[in-house]
Amino acid sequence: MILITEFMDEAAVKQLAAAHVTRYAPELADEQHKLPQHMAGITAIIVRNRTQVSAELLAQAPDLQCVGRLGVGLDNIDVAACQARNITVYPATGANDLSVAEYVITTAMALLRGAYQSQAAMLAGTWPRQACAGREISGKTLGLIGYGSIARETAARATAMGMKVCAYDPFVDSNNPIWGTTQALPLEALLPIADVVSLHVPLNKDTFHLINHDKLALMKTEAVLINAARGGVVDEAALAHVMHKGILAGAALDVFEEEPLTATAAAKFNGLNNLLLTPHIAGVTVESNVRVSQLIANLVDQHLTQSN
Repeated sequence: MILITEFMDEAAVKQLAAAHVTRYAPELADEQHKLPQHMAGITAIIVRNRTQVSAELLAQAPDLQCVGRLGVGLDNIDVAACQARNITVYPATGANDLSVAEYVITTAMALLRGAYQSQAAMLAGTWPRQACAGREISGKTLGLIGYGSIARETAARATAMGMKVCAYDPFVDSNNPIWGTTQALPLEALLPIADVVSLHVPLNKDTFHLINHDKLALMKTEAVLINAARGGVVDEAALAHVMHKGILAGAALDVFEEEPLTATAAAKFNGLNNLLLTPHIAGVTVESNVRVSQLIANLVDQHLTQSN
């Protein structure tokens, strides 16, 4: 049996159900304490980023053969425990690259322009025209932290819009042709020159709070920061502090240390101008949901079919 614990495109669910016994139960993402009692007889589980596929959960799933991840980050999946059990993990590599790249560029434009947070003032009749006269994206420098496939998609779109692009990635050799026209720089050299800093790294012990007080202090006061990678890569308290002090011009967070973001966790952001908060949606569009769902449906179907 296949268990799907988070939202998936209807056509992909129907495809799986036509070939395998399938339970579509996205409500379980909010009731994860109930998950263990449903794992007996489950040969495949399909999740997004909220369902925690832990060693404890795996211990309750003796028949599990594979995990389908409707996305690319694997920090909610105990990959080592899966490997120890010979359980294959399938991420949807590449299927939402375009969505995230478009999110980053759109958000960068909104933050630099500074005109799209004026609704309250407009409704109050204050006509804040001068305050809304922001900046263009053309001619600005985009600094990418991490230079994987999503970052490269972002770089291509930024270059097409007239931006200069530099990137930091210690895992990509400086002679690698994938750099193209992007300038490879150390992190400490990138941060002081970038007008827009966008994060494209996984969350691990090396990247936790990678952007902290010290790193934020290296950035231009007129720069903006975008995190559509993983919560925890940015020290949210440090970011809120520098923004309250007016040391950073703007920021957008699509991912958070605590998800879903609670009112208590969000309180530190109250009163900040030019701050955009979105609910881990950068990689989720109508089109990407179809691509991601179809890819994972195909991979899981193929795995279960070949194992029978």
